[in-house]
Amino acid sequence: MDETLDTHLQELRRGTVVLACLQLLRTPGYGYGLLEDLGRHGFATDANTLYPLLRRLEKQEYLTSEWNTDEARPRKFYRTSDAGIRLADTLTTEWASLTEAIATLTEDTPEQED
Repeated sequence: MDETLDTHLQELRRGTVVLACLQLLRTPGYGYGLLEDLGRHGFATDANTLYPLLRRLEKQEYLTSEWNTDEARPRKFYRTSDAGIRLADTLTTEWASLTEAIATLTEDTPEQED
């Protein structure tokens, strides 16, 4: 893939990862487990992207967190807050509208001959 295409794909995915995190964290989870879940659902993300995103969403009060110290290695668990659930619902509705709009553009666009 060329660099320009990579940049556009990265921009397209950036907002979808926020929505995916908010949806997945309706059930509490920790960072590494979330990375695995995102990957399983087709949202390939690296830790250098995910952890700052989790901190930002927590600061914006879309996520809550707590430390689990029951195991040998303490882990920070995140959960989507009520505000985060409202945001996820709004973003999901908007995503569905955009998907329909893109579909109409695709249907209305004549095929180009090479």
